[in-house]
Amino acid sequence: MILQRFLETAQRRLRPAPPRATLPTNSLLRRAGLLLAGLSLGLAAHAQAPLTVGGTPLPVDTVRLTLPDAELRFVQNNLLLLAQRYNITAAQALAVQARLIDNPTILVDQNVVQQAVHRQDAVGNNPDLNRNQLAIQAQQLFALAGRRRAAGRAQQQAAVVEQFNLEDLVRNLRFQLRTTFYDIYYRQLTLRVYNNEIPQLRHTVGLYQSQYDKGNIALKEVIRLKAFLFTLESERLGLVTDQANSQADLHILLRDSTRSAYQPAVNVNRIQTLSLAPFPEQQLTDTAVVRRADLLARRAEVQRQELNLRLQRAVATPDLAVGYSYDRLGSYFNNYNSLTLGIAVPIFNRNQGNIAAAKAQISNAQAQAQQQQLVVRRDVHEAYQVALRQDELYQNTSRDTTPFARLIDNIEQGYTKRLISVVEYLDFYEAYKNNVIQLNTLRANRMRAFEGINLATGRTFFRAE
Repeated sequence: MILQRFLETAQRRLRPAPPRATLPTNSLLRRAGLLLAGLSLGLAAHAQAPLTVGGTPLPVDTVRLTLPDAELRFVQNNLLLLAQRYNITAAQALAVQARLIDNPTILVDQNVVQQAVHRQDAVGNNPDLNRNQLAIQAQQLFALAGRRRAAGRAQQQAAVVEQFNLEDLVRNLRFQLRTTFYDIYYRQLTLRVYNNEIPQLRHTVGLYQSQYDKGNIALKEVIRLKAFLFTLESERLGLVTDQANSQADLHILLRDSTRSAYQPAVNVNRIQTLSLAPFPEQQLTDTAVVRRADLLARRAEVQRQELNLRLQRAVATPDLAVGYSYDRLGSYFNNYNSLTLGIAVPIFNRNQGNIAAAKAQISNAQAQAQQQQLVVRRDVHEAYQVALRQDELYQNTSRDTTPFARLIDNIEQGYTKRLISVVEYLDFYEAYKNNVIQLNTLRANRMRAFEGINLATGRTFFRAE
């Protein structure tokens, strides 16, 4: 609506005048400057307007959050971790199921219509006329060659693989949590610069607009000030949008459905003292080869395939069926009892296809484990080199912005008193802003590099909380 009103105003003001009247050049420049200023201020006001319902701003609570508290809530509440834990529970339940003994089979054959076999005895009477035929069979299947034990071990190893998958998921999500935490913190420091500069510059623009209206200063200075103000407000809007996305990611990781805004609390002294010196690259690489959950999952998969091969070889041995049968009247004499033994003869199907497939899966799992080990070593090397460069740049960069902060008031007064030009005034503002932004970006990249080493090694070597 604001933009539409200004566009309508511009169209009315820039509509050609009647032929008999010519608009002065100074008046055109003046109105163009006012239009540019109105557009910039209107867009900024619209972008910074708080979220409302029925015209009433929605409250947003600010919650102070430390990194240990965030990690604790993350482990307890994250839905992805909860889902992976269910996978582990399911795999463990399948391991229990694989060890269970097969249920016995009982078959009862009862003649519901009296059709007894007439058998005359020596005196001519028939004692079976009032009796029905009844047959009972019971059978139990016994697995030979340790098939149930092999199946249980293979399925239990599958649960171990799922456990390592959970640890790998925790490793990746914790990296996302910690880097998002520090990104929010340093972006807040950068936003403070804009929140301090923009009101001061708005005040200056207002003063110079009033001086221009009185004819004391040139229009070009007002236009340049308003253009720089619009640039600052646009940059701030981009930072606010990025901050909102990071806040949303943090809420998802912590399973927080409130509208609160987190304010990270960090230990600045601990951050400054982080160093790679106590941890040589080879030590980090050795740790990663032993601790990285994704590599451990690959190795566990190799063991699972080896256990699967044992299972398939055990399956090649046929199961033994032991049974008992009773027949009241259906045999050549009454009340027939017998013991049965049954076993499949492995002539055609000796499970040779599954055994060959299991061998191929072992080779596949071994190749993937070797590939993953190469990836782990490369990840550690790259993460270490990035952290080394970032920390070196951080240590060799002046991190003190106090001189700029002290000079800003003097620059403001000097420009107001016309002791410096508008170019010098805006150049100082630009230099101060860029210095703070680059410094906070360097700090955030340095912490992300240290967290990259934690991610690559599978262990938290660097902690600043």
